[in-house]
Amino acid sequence: MEAYRANGRIDGPFDPRVSAKCVNGTFVGLQSDGVVAFRGIPFAAPPTGPRRWREPVPAEASDGVFEAYYNGPSPIQTKLESERASYYRQSEDCLYLNVWTASGYEGEKRPVMVFIHGGSYGWGGTADPLYDGHNFVKSSPEVVLVTVAYRTGIAGFIDFSGVPGGKDYRASGNLGILDQICALRYVRDNISAFGGDPGCVTVFGESAGGGSVSLLPLIPAARGLFRRVIAESGSVALTYSRKECGKLTKLLLKETGARGMKDLAAMSEEEFMRVNEKLNIYANFPERDGVVIPEDPYAAYERGAAFPVDMMIGTNADELRYWILDLGDLGKYRRMSALMIAAALNDFKPDDRRRAIEFLSKPHGSGPDTLLWRVTEFFNEILFRQPAVRQATAHASHGNPTYTYYWKQPSAIPDLLACHAVELSYVFGNLDDTVYTGQRADEELSDKVRRMWVNFAVSGDPSIPGIKWERYGKAGATMILGKKPETVTGFGREEEKLLLPLTDYRINGNFSAVVASVVSLAAKAAGAVAVIGAAAVLLKKLMKKK
Repeated sequence: MEAYRANGRIDGPFDPRVSAKCVNGTFVGLQSDGVVAFRGIPFAAPPTGPRRWREPVPAEASDGVFEAYYNGPSPIQTKLESERASYYRQSEDCLYLNVWTASGYEGEKRPVMVFIHGGSYGWGGTADPLYDGHNFVKSSPEVVLVTVAYRTGIAGFIDFSGVPGGKDYRASGNLGILDQICALRYVRDNISAFGGDPGCVTVFGESAGGGSVSLLPLIPAARGLFRRVIAESGSVALTYSRKECGKLTKLLLKETGARGMKDLAAMSEEEFMRVNEKLNIYANFPERDGVVIPEDPYAAYERGAAFPVDMMIGTNADELRYWILDLGDLGKYRRMSALMIAAALNDFKPDDRRRAIEFLSKPHGSGPDTLLWRVTEFFNEILFRQPAVRQATAHASHGNPTYTYYWKQPSAIPDLLACHAVELSYVFGNLDDTVYTGQRADEELSDKVRRMWVNFAVSGDPSIPGIKWERYGKAGATMILGKKPETVTGFGREEEKLLLPLTDYRINGNFSAVVASVVSLAAKAAGAVAVIGAAAVLLKKLMKKK
């Protein structure tokens, strides 16, 4: 990770060929190999001081000239090896975006692709080298690429409705989403200076970013800011109820000793970072608050509340195996899986428990971890694939062009297979970024995938020469993205019939909540037995019930 430097003001001459005049100043980028990069452009006023936990305010107008050489700070977060932006300088002042555009952009009107990063809504940032846009634009100079930051963790997603003084912070559960909308407004108003077409914008994102771009079409304030959506391994399932969000609020009040919003707003940034260090693991997802986001996003899609946009949505074959890497070893992953399946089965009604057990009872390879991998398949389905299927089906039913994919190209890292996030190196063309792939990504597949993404952004059709991508509809056409991409009809219908009803439980993968649920369950069912043991015992018993 490069060392942090702040962009400065330019008082002398500058090269107009690598500049862009925006409402908040003229920004000067750096050119390399036919691509001009503009980094660290502020799209909002710093959300600090009296603006902490407030809705974003557009950046102030300026006639100044400024460097755009360095990334803006990352949002405040704990450090994780899998989230490399967390090792970059962090600050509450984090609302910046980056732009990559091919040389000769003056006067052009190129389609725009805006990427929203993942990180469970508690981590991530535009400084992550995986999201560097140079190779993407170099290979696809017909588009302009933008990456945007947003507030994460306790800065961006926390419910203050029950806190004294909280009535003035009604949108606090979804500030990160509102930051994204503010960034999209900035793109609309300024992207023409970079050769972009504000009337042809595609938003795309992975994980929390995929969840974000799935939610944006449901928010009236985002209408007209984009034409197309690409949701990678994320859907409206990645949201919390108001009740789920309340846990983090209670923890924050306990940790700080605050009695109301006045005390919380008075915290120094240093204290804010210390508190987040302790509470980051409990980070909320966007809140189904009925203020910014509907209380039932699935129902909103099903009644046609999403404004008309073209949509591509997909998941990876082995999403959950990412957490083998994130947790550090297979043993921890095995214990996490036992906790998760015990909690899920305990919450299901009898008929739905039978559905789950029927799925879990089907064979899945051989060896000592056979059941573990079947549990993994179960959560791949109910956390990722089935929510994506439900969202795609609803969106397509209202006549919106909709495409789905299923990623199968595996990682070279042992046990990960086609895990969560493995496709990102391929999409961005950063073939030597091996944090998830384990080895250099396949260049031919990367070229095809990037071309599909770009074609979708340009025309709304992700087909490429020699590979026709059929729309998702009653036939269930799905693009299988592996060594040889192909469209398959009726893909996964057996799993869909069995497991789609379980999406009604709104399971979102909140691991801290899963742990709390199993602790409670263990106290009731196993007395002094260790929590992990209780989960394993419960799982064994339930697996015998048909």
